[in-house]
Amino acid sequence: MSKRTLVTSALPYANGPIHLGHLAGAYLPADLYVRYKRLMGEDIIHICGSDEHGVPITIAAEKDDVSPQDIVDEYHNRNKKIFKEFGIDFDYYGRTSSEVHHETSQAFFKKLYEDGVFVQKKQKQLYDPKAEMFLPDRYVKGTCPSCGYNEAYGDQCESCGKSLSPTDLINPKSAITGDTPETKETEHWYLPLGDFQEDLEKWIETRENWKPNVAGQVKSWLNDGLADRAVTRDLTWGVPVPVEGGEGKVLYVWFDAPIGYISATKEWAQEKGDPERWKTYWKDEETDLIHFIGKDNIVFHCIMFPATLMAHGDYILPKNVPANEFLNLEGKKLSTSRGWAVWLDEYLKDFDADLLRYVLGTTLPETKDSDFSWEDFQNKVNSELADILGNFVYRTTSFTENYFDGKVPELINPTEKDMQILTQINKQKDKITEAYESFKLREAIAETMNLARIGNKYFTEMEPWQSRKDDMQTCGNTLHVCLQITAALSILFDPILPNKMKELREELNMNQKPNLNDISGSILQSGSNINKGAILFEKIEDEEVEAQLQKLKERTMQDETDSKDYKPLKENMQFDDFMKMDLRAGKIVEASAIEKADKLLKLTIDLGFETRTVVSGISNDFDAEEIIGQKVCIVANLAPKKLMGVESNGMILMGEEEDGSLKFVETDASPGSPIT
Repeated sequence: MSKRTLVTSALPYANGPIHLGHLAGAYLPADLYVRYKRLMGEDIIHICGSDEHGVPITIAAEKDDVSPQDIVDEYHNRNKKIFKEFGIDFDYYGRTSSEVHHETSQAFFKKLYEDGVFVQKKQKQLYDPKAEMFLPDRYVKGTCPSCGYNEAYGDQCESCGKSLSPTDLINPKSAITGDTPETKETEHWYLPLGDFQEDLEKWIETRENWKPNVAGQVKSWLNDGLADRAVTRDLTWGVPVPVEGGEGKVLYVWFDAPIGYISATKEWAQEKGDPERWKTYWKDEETDLIHFIGKDNIVFHCIMFPATLMAHGDYILPKNVPANEFLNLEGKKLSTSRGWAVWLDEYLKDFDADLLRYVLGTTLPETKDSDFSWEDFQNKVNSELADILGNFVYRTTSFTENYFDGKVPELINPTEKDMQILTQINKQKDKITEAYESFKLREAIAETMNLARIGNKYFTEMEPWQSRKDDMQTCGNTLHVCLQITAALSILFDPILPNKMKELREELNMNQKPNLNDISGSILQSGSNINKGAILFEKIEDEEVEAQLQKLKERTMQDETDSKDYKPLKENMQFDDFMKMDLRAGKIVEASAIEKADKLLKLTIDLGFETRTVVSGISNDFDAEEIIGQKVCIVANLAPKKLMGVESNGMILMGEEEDGSLKFVETDASPGSPIT
């Protein structure tokens, strides 16, 4: 076992509040794991902070007509407070606008610069003449060349997830003026990732127990070959490039943000009064570095940041990166822009933090996307927390209070069944420990609740309400066993339900610091006092769930009579521009998947006068076999474009429903007929 562990959670952008998707992706999993490790008595610290640079910050500032500093100050303080209220127990929550971070990331850059690691080269970049500025990736929108999504950003398509460059987009537009940008030459420093590919591949091969979704994405990138990646960009908000020629440029956020883990650890050490202590966690091979992130950050934490650390040479590399997939909400893709989200600060106004920690923990998207629903929230609170755990604890403590004067009964001549149940405590502890160590947090939570199920079943089968009448020794043995299970649960559930388990340990007069190594069949001494506490979990009523669903509805309503979440209309176009489009009726006669393309289908379209190959990003909504014969509308005079090696000659028209699903725009016209 390692001597120490350093856990980091992905730095959230300081341009908006924390929602359930954020929690499920990185912060709750990290907190569960860290709290478990602390119960084991291990040396572990949890580092996080606000990512306060990058284009999303400047976009938010422009939208609110304030400075970027105003934006990051507001959300840094707000999110730090809400994390604490929810029980996310960071050892330090830093920010990348701090002086220490600027100094640390600039020193990183200068070390690599002086060692000749970077490649300096000129590139053509999109430039908005009206705004008089080079356009950062997020200031450019257009059509994704991979899936055809029309609202893709210049750095990534939010529909298919493909990483992009602004120049990859079809029909790019400036997000500032709406004009078509021009290309203009600029000069930047690049990290030649290809130089590190062999070392990265060897390192990846030594990693053990990585999630298949993480390993798969990393290997896919490596198989495609790594290219140079810009480390600097033309922008005024960020960490200034600290070398000659860097005027008006800042470090790219992908480069400086992960270094924020290091700078925050430095600040933590300073706060502890031991400024050099950070080196123990970042430069000692005995430390396990674990990154908890969402899947959209896998490449940055498994390829780019490790390559940066390799280039520097003085730092340890991650042992594991247990990334989670995405969380959906009520069966739909979570969307903050549409209001389809549950924000943490709003949740805490209505419900206890521990309830969400449990329910969200049982639905974590560990290897595939999962779904949070208010009905499921209600069911799990009522049937599991209240009816299983809460009921077992209350029955056990109230019986002890009422019939044994609030003292733990002595175990006298226990039966084989009594002893078998006591052995289940350590058996469940071993299962729980194994699950945590494998980053199977959902399994760890399920096995913890299974111990409560075992206790509940035993209590019911032993019928202490009957034995108390004529066999107090049997009744006492039953309560002794149940109290030992209750004590074990108060420790085992601590990572998940920290507030409620603290209350429970106070009821049991367990005043020592909880430790998993203390768990056995005799945690509580016979004759020790316990107190009958209040009911741990109140049930959620239907009206409370309906109120939450109503909130979601109200957020997505366009007006009082229309509850559909329509996208706003795009800017007006000229009639002459519209007349340039040649829309035709067509029919799909062949369809097949494209290798290594998650969302793309290769379609053969019958246009009457010819057949046409069209690549379309619809495989998440339709199987290739089911759409053969489907009538479609097609933009027939779109310039050819190669997508994943296949030349696409046109684009089919699709309608997007409120939940993000796609529907064909159909026509009864014969193939080839103009659509006017």
